[in-house]
Amino acid sequence: MKPAKIAVICIAAVSAIGLALVVRAMGSSGQAVSTAAAAPAVAARPMAKVLVAARDLAPGKRLTDADLAWKDWPVDEVNPAFITDGSVAIPQAAAAPAAEKAAPAQGARPQGAVATVARAAADVATSGGKAEYFGSVVREPILAGEPIIGRKIVRAGDSGYMAAYLEPGMRAMAIRVNVETAAGGFILPGDRVDLVLTRETNLGNVGASEGDRSKFTSATVLQNIKVLAIDQSTRAGDDEQAVVGATATLEVGPRDAEALALAKSEGELSLVLRSYADTAGPSGRVQAVRVQSSAVRVYRGGAPEVVVVQ
Repeated sequence: MKPAKIAVICIAAVSAIGLALVVRAMGSSGQAVSTAAAAPAVAARPMAKVLVAARDLAPGKRLTDADLAWKDWPVDEVNPAFITDGSVAIPQAAAAPAAEKAAPAQGARPQGAVATVARAAADVATSGGKAEYFGSVVREPILAGEPIIGRKIVRAGDSGYMAAYLEPGMRAMAIRVNVETAAGGFILPGDRVDLVLTRETNLGNVGASEGDRSKFTSATVLQNIKVLAIDQSTRAGDDEQAVVGATATLEVGPRDAEALALAKSEGELSLVLRSYADTAGPSGRVQAVRVQSSAVRVYRGGAPEVVVVQ
């Protein structure tokens, strides 16, 4: 074969290889461009932060930081009943007022229903951080990953909070307190206390004269009792070291409530604050409170002396 023909064949082969490489490069770049264009379209779907249960929650559970978590949720799938962090506008929040305006005037019921949805959507839009839900009590079972909704929890201050906050089988009962009978105001909601009854023992004794000195006795009637609230506060502020109130609400058993009611009528009750290290002992009545006591006047050398017999 002549050298010229060989050269032509080599040049044609090199050109064909080069053309194939160019075509291949153009195809790869086009695919990359289309993939890059599609990626932002997928990522551009707006997401909202929805408050969900971090683990299974049973009724009566008091919510803590470990029980709650924020989860990314497509905005167009967020239910108005869900709790969000408020960082992203929820379409339902804007749609509800618009629907209220567009709703035909066919009576008070449809308008009221729309107004309810509007209020719920407004609450969602301004829900704030999850710390606002710490201490809330679970009303219905909530599964892990399930969004937290208002009807399944009871927040502090809501109607029915105290009934949900009580342990099963326990009762809430209030007594009058002051600075002196409540450890100077250093007893806070959640603390444990003993109840000491102080009463006068010679009240109502017919034989006692006006000059006789009153006699008093004191005894612990209930021990290791949980303080649910001071006045209407179920928890102290983060920077509060003392709370002064007129009433203290205590968590007691049904029989202990009877003893407490009897003790309230017998004399003055004082709350004795227990150490955090001393809260694992028995809780409840220490001894039955005796309703009546009798006194015997004894004369010694002509001088009368009243002896109390219990």
